Amino acid sequence: MTENNNQQQSIISCQLINKSYGNIQALKNLSFDVNWGEIYGIIGPDGAGKTTLFRILTTLMLADSGTATVDGLDVVKDYSKIRNIIGYMPGKFSLYQDLTIEENLKFFATVFHTTIEENYHLIEDIYRQIEPFKHRRAGKLSGGMKQKLALCCALIHKPTALFLDEPTTGVDPVSRKEFWEMLMKLKAQGITILVSTPYMDEATLCDRIALILNGEFMQVDAPQNIIAGFPEVLWSVQTNNMHSLLKDLRKHHSVKTSFSFGETFHITVENGFAFEELNVFLKNNGHSDIEIQSIQPTVEDCFMQLTINNE
Repeated sequence: MTENNNQQQSIISCQLINKSYGNIQALKNLSFDVNWGEIYGIIGPDGAGKTTLFRILTTLMLADSGTATVDGLDVVKDYSKIRNIIGYMPGKFSLYQDLTIEENLKFFATVFHTTIEENYHLIEDIYRQIEPFKHRRAGKLSGGMKQKLALCCALIHKPTALFLDEPTTGVDPVSRKEFWEMLMKLKAQGITILVSTPYMDEATLCDRIALILNGEFMQVDAPQNIIAGFPEVLWSVQTNNMHSLLKDLRKHHSVKTSFSFGETFHITVENGFAFEELNVFLKNNGHSDIEIQSIQPTVEDCFMQLTINNE
């Protein structure tokens, strides 16, 4: 850790980061700062640029242009120092499949010149859940257990910042919930966490989020502020004929947008448009069992709205 960390407001700082793969620009002039001790979420779909950004910040890839620092250290000039103060969980499970849980953890502790015992307090709550299987090879673990082991290995050297690239992708809902509970405990211990996810429901668990699409941040703010700023009238609609409902909704001149959300469709409508008008329209188009409700937006609603505004 650098000596001036108490004077720094941000632990991670990016300025005008660009990265291209051939003709495809993965990141476009990204600038942002992550404050000490916060959980900062990069929220967006596959292909949005999340993994490329994480690889640049963890010194595994060079940006085409721009600068980035972690704890005041430059990701290019000071890459070896940065690797000693960060923890990184890539999106793909990358531990040694033929080593056991215990062997993987000992190996990573040794790489960082520490021991499991020295920093056991950091991983205790997590490790206790997988300790009964400590002699099982990592390749034989379930998705949730692999996730816990990878987090233990990323924490064993007491990192200043933790980089988690889509850590809950492919795991069951219970494991996802448990994982976020663990992150909250780590935050309480003063560890800064930068996490990416395609799951919009996880966004509300972050202190601040950046909504990313096609390599650009569409909006950066606290989740509740993004939701509070949703500018449209939002309804949910459900009928007996969901197959044709979306097509019919998009035919009405007062329906501005229509998207599938689970078992219902979320629509934005013109001001002054009434439930009864839509109800009559849908009945005339062969629908019955019509349910229309005014609802509060989610982060996903905000993301979809920003996507339309950025087209």
